Amino acid sequence: MIIVHFIFMCIIFGTTFLAIKVGVDAGAPPFFSAGSRFVLAGLLILIWMTWKKKASFSLLLRKEMWLIGLGLTSGTFSLLYWAEQYVSSGTAAILSATAPIVIIVLQFVMYRDRVERRKIVGCFISLAGVAMLVLPQVSLGSNRLWLLGCIAILLGQLFYAGGALYSKKVISRFSDTSPIAQNAAQMFCGGVMMLVLSVCSERVHLESLLSLQVVGSQLYLIIIGSMVGHTIFYWLVANTNPLFPSMWLYISPFIAVGIGGVLYNEALSIYTIIGAVLTIVGLVVVNTGLLGARKKETFFAKEVSPERADRGLSKG
Repeated sequence: MIIVHFIFMCIIFGTTFLAIKVGVDAGAPPFFSAGSRFVLAGLLILIWMTWKKKASFSLLLRKEMWLIGLGLTSGTFSLLYWAEQYVSSGTAAILSATAPIVIIVLQFVMYRDRVERRKIVGCFISLAGVAMLVLPQVSLGSNRLWLLGCIAILLGQLFYAGGALYSKKVISRFSDTSPIAQNAAQMFCGGVMMLVLSVCSERVHLESLLSLQVVGSQLYLIIIGSMVGHTIFYWLVANTNPLFPSMWLYISPFIAVGIGGVLYNEALSIYTIIGAVLTIVGLVVVNTGLLGARKKETFFAKEVSPERADRGLSKG
């Protein structure tokens, strides 16, 4: 059942990028789409957790939830949704997979954490993958909005990394609250911020929200992407360890690239394939220590070190 759940989670997280693309291409305002998705998903999960007496709506009054929501949800997904107006879903998935690399860089810059040699090597491999993905398009005179979209997604990973590091610092304050409830609260808070951004910057037309593509995209992202996907993620964390579920980052970008090409006729060049492989290989080197790790770990072991636990961050 662990393997079945893991495969299902990888497929879900890999397909959310195409679902976002379908919605924004059909005319849904990106900030409104993202905001309504996370407000509804977070609210429904929080209602369910409160009914089960495992959470309380008082979570929404805590500033920590709003700050985490700004990083993990609002800053990350507002930029991702905006970018997918101009960038393919496969490219968006590959660039989004750089989040763990950005976390390592941010830890070094902010806290002067010592970075192991293998992590430095992995970061450079992933950076080469991003360059392979972006630079050929720039040299061919690609649309400026395409380049801005790529930059926006990478900037979103800075928000995500900041939110992840901050959530690590405050998680002990909510040790008596379910991680699923905490995630629901920060999704709701981040979604509210994006709705405010939408009110200030977008015109929302009712007819554009009622098309089959937009409705289908939103339902899939709310129910499958946010509620089912995140629930499976935390179930896997509880039944294995924080490292094993986060390995979706190695698989889902390839699913996103393949599905985008097959179902949405997105262009698939040799540069995209090489860029994806290099980016993911760098991520694998950073997280699993293929270059001379001192100790092998069992992915199904329930006890992990605090350093490993930092990597079990759900996203998608």
